[in-house]
Amino acid sequence: MTADLLNKTNLYLVGMMGAGKTTIGRKLAHRVGYRFVDTDGLIEAVAGKPISKIFADEGEAAFRALESRVLSDVSAFTSLVVATGGGVVTQPMNWSYLHHGLVIWLDVPVPILVARLLGDKTRPLIQSVDLTEKLEKLLNDRQALYAQADVRIAYESQSIGKICDRIMTALTQTIHPDRLQADRLQKASEIVINQTNINRPVTDVSVEGG
Repeated sequence: MTADLLNKTNLYLVGMMGAGKTTIGRKLAHRVGYRFVDTDGLIEAVAGKPISKIFADEGEAAFRALESRVLSDVSAFTSLVVATGGGVVTQPMNWSYLHHGLVIWLDVPVPILVARLLGDKTRPLIQSVDLTEKLEKLLNDRQALYAQADVRIAYESQSIGKICDRIMTALTQTIHPDRLQADRLQKASEIVINQTNINRPVTDVSVEGG
C-alpha cells in the first residue's frame, strides 16, 4: 500500500555518517519496488576518484559543489531511494532538490556511530581527530537541519528489516496524496524547463535495480 501512495515520489535518506543510509536504503528500495542510488558512489564515479582524494586534492568546497550537482541530476528521476552524504543538509540549495521527495532522517546517537566508524580510513572528516568529539560537533551543527526531514526514525537496536518496517509505517502516516501530486506537477514543469541543460545525468553511472 505504501508503494502505491508514494506515486513514484523519491525517498531521500539523510543522517550522520555511519547511520546506515546505504544499507537500509538498499533494503527499503527493494520493499517499495524502487531503484537505489548512493550519491557518494555517484560522486566518486563522476570524479573518477574516492571522496577522500577529492577532499585532499580539491577541498571540501569542491566536494560540496559536486554533491549538489549529483543531487540535482538525481532529483530529475522518480521511483528512487537515495542515500545521501551526511553533510548534504548543510547546503541550502540541496533542500530544493530534497523537497522534490520525502526526506527520512535516520537519527543514530553518537556512541553507536563511534562504534561503527572506529578505524574507518575512508571518511576525510574524521581522520586525525578525536572521533567522539568530532561526531558530537558535526551532529550539533546539523541536528536542526536533519530535523527538517518529513520523517525521523530514532535508533533502536533492530534488524534492517524491522527498521524498514518502521519507515514504511511512518511513511504511511505521513503521506498526503494531494501534496505528492502537487510536488510531481511542479517537478515535471521544472524538468521541462531545465531539460536543455541536462546533457548526461550522472545517475546513468550507477543506478541499482530494486
